[in-house]
Amino acid sequence: MADGAQTSLKGRVSEAEWKTRVELAALYRLVALHGWDDAIFTHISARVPGPEKHFLINPYGWFFGEMTASCLVKVDLEGNVVQETTSFINPAGFTIHSAVHAAREDAHYVMHLHSDQGVAVAAMKDGLLPLTQHALLVRPQLAYHDYEGIALNLEERERIVADLGDKKLMLLRNHGTLSAGATAAEAWLGMFFLERACAQQVMALAAGRDGVLTAPEAAQEEVKQVGGMGMGFISGLAWPGFLRRLDRELPGYDA
Repeated sequence: MADGAQTSLKGRVSEAEWKTRVELAALYRLVALHGWDDAIFTHISARVPGPEKHFLINPYGWFFGEMTASCLVKVDLEGNVVQETTSFINPAGFTIHSAVHAAREDAHYVMHLHSDQGVAVAAMKDGLLPLTQHALLVRPQLAYHDYEGIALNLEERERIVADLGDKKLMLLRNHGTLSAGATAAEAWLGMFFLERACAQQVMALAAGRDGVLTAPEAAQEEVKQVGGMGMGFISGLAWPGFLRRLDRELPGYDA
């Protein structure tokens, strides 16, 4: 059981691993700060730099707003714990993450959430509609995976990977959202835009499907081109600001 106490691992792991731990803990806290967490459920994972295929994920029983760099648990690709710790993980929670990490070398960080708005749009027959600028930025990078129940079946990993393809964002039908990135910044900003787009769609559809405007095709193409050229750069600009906000409003993630 999580009791909030954890011996600091700073100086006991490599500098590269510590940096990854701090950024991953920041992602958890940012999700909590935005109200997108789901108690102790859902997960965010990160690949540990180095030749070993090791990953960091949350200890089962900790809330996202409590997460620290030192409490994160290191596991292998099968979800086996490979560090000395009294914590344990939810193996089912690593099913989706291990699939993406194993198949995509560019997926150093993988986020999966159950936000109200993300689940709502994931349950809509037509998925994410081209209604807002946020949606237009997201849609070219958005894949879909049909719901198969709680992710306990390891065979589902192949289908998740096939559905994701080379995209970085996914709506898991009837389930939630997913974002993958080469950096914490990229994974975060992708999720930020996806979650905002979903929230905006839910609000817009209060007017009814016939009461909303679809963005013109030319505008959709224009935003697609601009987004494709600048998202990586923009995420690097935005990330330090999000960390500054954490330092002000929910400090302690780097412990």
